[in-house]
Amino acid sequence: MEKTLESAARRAARYLDQIQERRVAPSAEAVRGLEGFVEPLPGGPTAPEEVIRILDELGSPATMGIAGPRFFGFVIGGALPVALGANWLASAWDQNAGLFVATPVSAVLEEVGLRWLLEALALPAGCGGAFVTGATVANFTALAAARHAVLERAGWDVEGQGLFGAPPIQVIVSEEAHPSLLKSLGMLGMGRERVVRVPVDNQGRMRAACLPELRPPGIVCVQAGNVNTGSFDPAAEICRRAHSGGAWVHVDGAFGLWASASPRYAHLVEGFSEADSWATDAHKWLNVPYDSGLAFVRDPETLRAAMSLTAAYLPQGEHREPSQYVPELSRRARGVDIWAALKSLGRSGLAGLIERACHCAQRFADGLAAAGFEILNDVVLNQVLVSFGSPERTQRVIAGIQEDGTCWCGGTVWQGRHAMRISVSSAATTEADVDRSLEAIVRIARLKTGTEAQSG
Repeated sequence: MEKTLESAARRAARYLDQIQERRVAPSAEAVRGLEGFVEPLPGGPTAPEEVIRILDELGSPATMGIAGPRFFGFVIGGALPVALGANWLASAWDQNAGLFVATPVSAVLEEVGLRWLLEALALPAGCGGAFVTGATVANFTALAAARHAVLERAGWDVEGQGLFGAPPIQVIVSEEAHPSLLKSLGMLGMGRERVVRVPVDNQGRMRAACLPELRPPGIVCVQAGNVNTGSFDPAAEICRRAHSGGAWVHVDGAFGLWASASPRYAHLVEGFSEADSWATDAHKWLNVPYDSGLAFVRDPETLRAAMSLTAAYLPQGEHREPSQYVPELSRRARGVDIWAALKSLGRSGLAGLIERACHCAQRFADGLAAAGFEILNDVVLNQVLVSFGSPERTQRVIAGIQEDGTCWCGGTVWQGRHAMRISVSSAATTEADVDRSLEAIVRIARLKTGTEAQSG
């Protein structure tokens, strides 16, 4: 056991050291090497250290450098060393974090972590919380609580009777709602297509004045951090109008909700604390290992009513029972990583992590604008959208950047414009990483521009 774990730790440490300088995307040769995994089920045992060796030598070169400092393709954070270490220890503990009696340490760390998270995110004290896989399940969990609450007010028990014959729920979303929110609505039986879509402005913010007439039972979904621009819906006005119409307000804040942790950016989330539920990710801006999502509900009993289960063999104690607030019964102890990250960073460290990422995003925008390229969004947070001209040219530049390997950025189409999207979410990213990436992006973009000009 000890030799196997030492080998894995040694190889992991070497990987994390090399990823700082290695090309971000795996080479074509490394991807072809994955064919080495394709074989019939072995007829007999393989030594554990040999298994780890194969996994490292074939698998590590074929990874995307998400754990490094120059991956900007999606809103994906890296992993703080302390959070990674806590994750390893939690895996060694191998606790099923469903019940206090089965694993008191994970239950207590969730309790402490929940209080710290509510404080860091400026959410109402006493909210219920769920430690889940990511924002999709966080949205699902919070919206299940919303569904319970609005139908209970209408005299309907959705958990007992289902949706057959239930009063129809009016669901209102932004025209630029994230697909994970729509997927969650579909899984809950509220439909991906029967929603009412509200127009947005030129930064992707919901136009509060365009909200339809609200009638109960109703749910209004707002966004803290547009996935393309980083912009924030006008939550204060939307909450006021929604609540006056008897509707529940849910916040999809997968990354933007973390702006609350920074005194410099907290103004962006003004009014969001007036909502009824919130969803966010810890594996984005808190930089804990995958997977780690969070759902919060103002009334913990509403969350419990939507998620609870009972069985004679599952004892319920005085402590908060994690399984009563999440979709799963069996689950890993995600609260350990979150506790470790928050304990290590503290309030000032968390604020600094957010602010450095936003500073780096602005540095990207300034550098690209100075080089003559068009920045399509107001850079209010950690998202940058840049156009290199025509859709074809922009796509060629993105492909060239990904092939170059200095950094990795992805493409998007936003409000009819093809763009490259830069998302800065890793605590490992420095100004030097931004400048190194800028040099590569500008060099490749000018090369592609010249190629197009010469070809007429």
